[in-house]
Amino acid sequence: MTAAFIHIKNLLRIFPLLILLGACAKQKKIFQSDCNISKDYKKISFTELVNHIEKYDKQYVEVSGKYKEGNEQSALFNDSLFSNHDLHNALWIDFSQDCPLYLPGTHIGLFTYNDGQFTQMNKRKVTIRGVVDVSDKGHLKQYKGTIDRVSFIEL
Repeated sequence: MTAAFIHIKNLLRIFPLLILLGACAKQKKIFQSDCNISKDYKKISFTELVNHIEKYDKQYVEVSGKYKEGNEQSALFNDSLFSNHDLHNALWIDFSQDCPLYLPGTHIGLFTYNDGQFTQMNKRKVTIRGVVDVSDKGHLKQYKGTIDRVSFIEL
């Protein structure tokens, strides 16, 4: 047998394992609302949004980062290890009851108790779409601005 044939044979042995590992990886969940469904959004980086937030005021954007929740906290932080993670460089996230978020085709909401637990978002990378509000600085006015009327979140 040639070396190439042996190499291909070994790859074929581990291929099913790679497929199984991919299937076991955590699947992303997308929750959506009918709010802002007809609006176009701008996909921008977290750094771009925070550094030039006035430019995006009242605009519908999509941005990714690490979501943190807690006592008096609902915020999106830059998920880069090399960035400043203080509150003044974070965005307050305001989930509105006017824009309920559901898994498409279901009645399972983002904040619904399901399968014995609530949807876990804390300290996870998320992608969010919503309207930027520079005048709202969040809890105790500590944040760079707010993403309001969130109508899409991918966990």
